[in-house]
Amino acid sequence: MPKVTVYNQSGSQVGEIELNDSVFGIEPNKHVMSEVIISLRASQRQGTAKVKNRSEVRGGGRKPWRQKGTGRARQGSIRAPQWRGGGTVFGPVPRSYAYKLPKKVRRLALKSALSTKVQEANIVILDQLTFEAPKTKEFVAVLKNLSIDTKALIVTGDINENALLSARNIPGVKVVSSNAVNVLDIIGHEKLIMTEDAARKVEEVLA
Repeated sequence: MPKVTVYNQSGSQVGEIELNDSVFGIEPNKHVMSEVIISLRASQRQGTAKVKNRSEVRGGGRKPWRQKGTGRARQGSIRAPQWRGGGTVFGPVPRSYAYKLPKKVRRLALKSALSTKVQEANIVILDQLTFEAPKTKEFVAVLKNLSIDTKALIVTGDINENALLSARNIPGVKVVSSNAVNVLDIIGHEKLIMTEDAARKVEEVLA
């Protein structure tokens, strides 16, 4: 089982924690992580692109000329696709790009992402993360105490409103609860900071 040093908010070492091998110590599966990241990004797409087909374009209600006798090709509407200003055929319409992957695939990807952070020594465990009130200055001080100067994802056991509000103005820093952590966030931030409570809750779900 991988052992990780536990720090407090002052940056002092207060002990060690043994992380579950089946969650934080597996061989990362890069292909599965890639598939899950693509699916997460796809679900974030707005899908609001829209064109008008021939039934939605204004005008064209009258037949432009009679069917026979003019020598020209027959036409039923000046808003048919071959006409300038006509409707578009097979153009984009509002849709959802989201799709679901199997639960086992999503779990494996999450465990692979967590294990990657452990192998790269880019995980920091905090004994707790508490703020009496939302204070960005105090949150910045905690990051400085932990020598964090890169993009960081902070995972708390439960929804920590004060931590969430304290961190939202800090560039590159994101706070999520343990039940909302995902592969895209983990891989997208260089450092992963977890409270002991969050680590245990993640192990409980994934082990």
